[in-house]
Amino acid sequence: MKYLTNWQISYQKRVVDASEALNVYLANGDRIFIGTGCGEPQHLLRELRAVLPEYQELEFVQGLSLGLNPVAEQCYERRCRLRSFFVSGETREAIQEGRADYAPVYQSRIPDLFKKGFVPIDLALIQVSPPDQHGFCSLGVSVDIVKAAIKSARTVIAQVNRYMPRVLGDTFVHFSEIDVFVEQDEPLVEMILPTQSAVAERIAGYVTKLIEDGSTIQVGMGRLLNSVLVNLKDKKDLGVHSEFLSDAHLHLVKAGVITGKKKSIHKGKMIASFCMGSEELYKFVENNPTVEFYPTEYVNDSSIIAQNYRMIALNSAIEVDLTGQVCADSLGHKIYSGIGGYVDFMMGASRSEGGRSIVVLPSTTLDGKKSRIVAQLTKGAGVVTPRSNIEFVVT
Repeated sequence: MKYLTNWQISYQKRVVDASEALNVYLANGDRIFIGTGCGEPQHLLRELRAVLPEYQELEFVQGLSLGLNPVAEQCYERRCRLRSFFVSGETREAIQEGRADYAPVYQSRIPDLFKKGFVPIDLALIQVSPPDQHGFCSLGVSVDIVKAAIKSARTVIAQVNRYMPRVLGDTFVHFSEIDVFVEQDEPLVEMILPTQSAVAERIAGYVTKLIEDGSTIQVGMGRLLNSVLVNLKDKKDLGVHSEFLSDAHLHLVKAGVITGKKKSIHKGKMIASFCMGSEELYKFVENNPTVEFYPTEYVNDSSIIAQNYRMIALNSAIEVDLTGQVCADSLGHKIYSGIGGYVDFMMGASRSEGGRSIVVLPSTTLDGKKSRIVAQLTKGAGVVTPRSNIEFVVT
């Protein structure tokens, strides 16, 4: 018989099945936080979908949804509502139709909304790795705003999943901080973007000239940026301080491009708050001493970002007007994505010694009929980054 320590005995007492956990802790009128991106607790969400018809006036709060998210489905609109800090393909239609809400907030400020009680959380549904010998679970691929949600929530239910990697940095949560554990192993959500296009290769050629060897880079989300990142293959000793890691980063690590040797802080470490990609990427970040994840309030702090020598912030845009105003989150009045860490990193890079803030975009829409460099932004378009924060526009 295996000997159990005191913490293991206490842990076992907190293990229940998902339906029991939701039945005990979910109540009408609750505000529920859902784990972010590829760290979304899929098993808990499947069980949630089954019980949603029994509840009223629920509000769900989430940073980014990539997997199974039933709360944005039309059939549940009278029973619950989603408030999202970023818009993905899974939530875009619901937000554009007014069935869900988008909250335009800098990513670095979201934890404060939880901590200061502006967005109080009744129940947090998260996903973690199994506890180690000391009773600590890792938030794995998704630390970002999840840690702040855990500390603020009245009740925390965690899906314990052996597929969740144990990532180093400030990712650990002691089992005593979690009220209920639901043990369910299943592959994590994956997000793999295409990486090549003729336009991306040309833009990457121009961008390469603006990035010196030894720079520290942040690259935003999207197919174009993913392709540009892969095409930095001829650079040397790049470092990473970025909101998230992707398979494109892994590609450059394998090529010997990303080493972190020249970083001024966290030398030799890839710093991020979450990752989205393939199973190969998740295996790469597990127990890797060159990778450290920290909460959003640290990674996205512009004063921390600025401490990186030659910090390069590379982000995309939907439109840029002739004065330098950048629309990156909407198509006219229709919200398309979100603010995320865009402004945090553009400001940080601008304040970095030798740093640069770079915006990239194709010169025209996909059909080639409309310029994306415009005299005035489309009516209703939001200005994510003011003209004062933009140094380079590459098209």
